[in-house]
Order: sequence, then structure tokens, then C-alpha cells
Amino acid sequence: MPHDIIADLKSALGDAVSTDPSALALTRADKSGYVSEAPPLAVVTARTVADVQVTMRLATAYGIPVVPRGAGTGLAGGAVAGDGEIVLSLLAMNRVLEISPDDELAVVQPGVINGDLNDQLLDHGLWFAPDPASRAISTVGGNIATNAGGLLCAKYGVTREAILGLKVVLADGRLLSLGHRSVKGVTGLDLTALMIGSEGTLGVVVEATLRLRRLVEGAVMTIGAYFPSVTEAAAASAAITATGIGPAVMELLDAASLEIIGTHLNVDLASRGASYLLVQTDGPVSERQAEEALRTIIAFGGDAELTKDPVWGEQLLAIRRAFHPALEATGTVLIEDVSVPRSQLPAMFAAIVELEQKFGIRIPTVAHAGDGNLHPNFVFHGDDVPDHVWQAAGELFATALRLGGTLTGEHGVGLLKKRWLGDELGADQLELQRQVKAVFDPQGILNPGKVF
Repeated sequence: MPHDIIADLKSALGDAVSTDPSALALTRADKSGYVSEAPPLAVVTARTVADVQVTMRLATAYGIPVVPRGAGTGLAGGAVAGDGEIVLSLLAMNRVLEISPDDELAVVQPGVINGDLNDQLLDHGLWFAPDPASRAISTVGGNIATNAGGLLCAKYGVTREAILGLKVVLADGRLLSLGHRSVKGVTGLDLTALMIGSEGTLGVVVEATLRLRRLVEGAVMTIGAYFPSVTEAAAASAAITATGIGPAVMELLDAASLEIIGTHLNVDLASRGASYLLVQTDGPVSERQAEEALRTIIAFGGDAELTKDPVWGEQLLAIRRAFHPALEATGTVLIEDVSVPRSQLPAMFAAIVELEQKFGIRIPTVAHAGDGNLHPNFVFHGDDVPDHVWQAAGELFATALRLGGTLTGEHGVGLLKKRWLGDELGADQLELQRQVKAVFDPQGILNPGKVF
């Protein structure tokens, strides 16, 4: 019975277990806006690997579902907890255990904040490349759970490329050590990669060995460019990709985004154009790359400014970073996440314009144009997503798949996208993935209802 497991958890873990209503309420939602119908049974704040193992052993014995949770910054409902579930919070496991400049790696606990880690790495001339927009508040464990990306992933890769090894607690409490500290390693099946992006459905990550990079030398060049339309800006971004220069950052904002950001920042951005393309290059040949990108932008009708001044560059970048705070000030936001081949960005943006016209709504959209990852945003009022918004989102997903893309580039499936998962995977692959989950979690107690 639920009260029995709570009693046993408290007996084993003491004040790490909370049933305080305010603590339970915080776990009913994440940044997606989804709220569960009822609070969970309890929140366990794990401080050690042993705490996680005890929690999972008891959960297995009682058959009680467990929802692993970090900072709750996810955008797909992947860490939302509800009735009859135990929340396993990893936030207190927040230590950097080792930094090895010689091997260019760090060993960290899952509750370490992404941005805080990079602050510690600066003194060693190193950095952790994954750069999600939530880096100031999201955890490394959360980055791993969703295979997070961000502004820099077109050049430096997503989280999967930055993980060497993991320690994972299985549903029954066993501890697995996966991967290695060496750069190479092909022994057996790659279970490390399988865990990355699994959204807490296969195991609980309790430690990660991270691949680090040396700080980039050379000037950082930043271009801010305005275009008459978003399709022209998307065509310019595709052309920049085709040159092979590999910008570190290439972000694209449409007209609705510029208008909302301009209002938020009290700056008239919309008068300069109907789309904004931000391009940033770094490294030893950054100046030559920026000049080539600038020529391409001008050839496609862009009105651009180029700088290597870091203050000015940060001001140009701040326009892009203001996107989500600006949207949140306008109402409730359903932040979507699709990816298409980079050459299909103009077609995807054109399709979004058609959806706006068809449904009579605005869909402010930002794209990581360097890798083809778009974030169309549906703004509405109230707690529940209107039916016509879900219908528009469904057509958006279908278009991304038709163009050779995917339902999600970095946010994950969670609760919000599971109804469309079969459209991308097909029945056979979806069933195979469910069978894989059953191998790791036979009772189906790890983050049930998410993804599959």
C-alpha cells in the first residue's frame, strides 16, 4: 500500500522523504505548462547513489511508479509527477567530483547546473559544449535525459557527443557502470548512448563522465542581419550551411518573434525587417568565415552588421536570448520542437506561415538554423491547450516528417508528443522500443506514461 512504502522510505532515508503539500505541488508541472491532475505520494531528495538505490528497491518491491526529476525545466512533460507516484529528485546530488585537464573530462553528479559547471571549468581552460537555452537553471542530468542541444550544437554537437560514461541505477536498484574514460571504446553494445535521451524511462543517471573541450582561441565574430521575409532569411541560412564554413551559432527569428521581442525590450526591431538571422563564428579562421557568411547574407537581401567586439556581439545575441522571456509575458506558451534537414528550412517556414493563415493564429518561431531545429510557439490564454492549437501542431509535425525531419530535436517526447510517436517510428520500431524498455524496467515503474 502507498502508506507502507512511504513509511519504509522514511525509515530508510529520514528527512530526505517529504509529503509536504507544497513540495508535492512543485512536481506536478514543468516548463511545458502541463499540470498533472493530482499530486504524487512523496518526494525523495536523493543525496547519494545509495539513496537512489534504496528508493528503487522499495519501489520495485511495492510496484510503485517513480518519476526521476532534475530542475523541472523540461518542455515536454517528461518529469511531471501525478497520483500514486514517487518523485525521485536528483537536485541535491550536485557535486563536481573530478576535473581532469589532462584527459579533458569531468565526472559530475546529475544535479550539477549546466552553467555552474562551465563556470568551474573556466579556470582549467575547458568547457562543456552543450548549450541549452536553460543552461543557467537546467541540470546536466536533465541534459542527458533529453539529449539536450542548444545554440552551439550545430558545430559542437548535442549532449550525446559530450558523454563518455554513465553510472545508472536500474528499476530494481542495481548499479550499472556504462562507457569509459577513454576517447575510444567499442566493447559490446553502446548502452551509454541508449540511456542518453531515454527521458528517465530506462534507469536513473547518478553520475556522468563528460567529454570536455579546450576553450576556443581566436576572435568571436557576430553578425546580426534583417531580411524582408523569413523564407528569404531561411534561404540565406541554408546557403551559409552549403558553403561549409560551420558557424558556431546560427539562429533565425520570424516577424512575430521580432515584434514580441521588440515590445519586451522596448526596441523597435520590426521596422528593420520581417526576420532576424544571427550568425556567430569562432576559432582561428573566424574572421574569414564571418566575411564569407556576410557576403552570402547580402547576396540574399539581408541588411547586416558584423562585429568582433564582444559587448556588441552580446547585444546582438541578446535579441535571440530574449525570445522565451518575451513570449512568456504574452500568455500561456506551448513551445514546440521539430527538426528538418537544413536545406528544408525555407519550406518549413513557408508551411508555418500557411498554418498561421489556415487556423487564424500566430506561431512565433525561432530556429537553430545551423542544424535545422525549429521551435514554433503557440501562444494562448488559459491553462488548457485549445483543440485548434493541437490540430495545428499535429499538422506541423506531419509537415516536418514529410520534409524528412523529426518530431523533436532536443526537447524529448515526454507526455506531450507521445500520441504522434508512432507516426515517425512506425509500428514495428515502436514495439521494439517498448520491448527494450521492458528489459530494463520489467514492471514499468520508471517514469510510466512518458514517451511510450
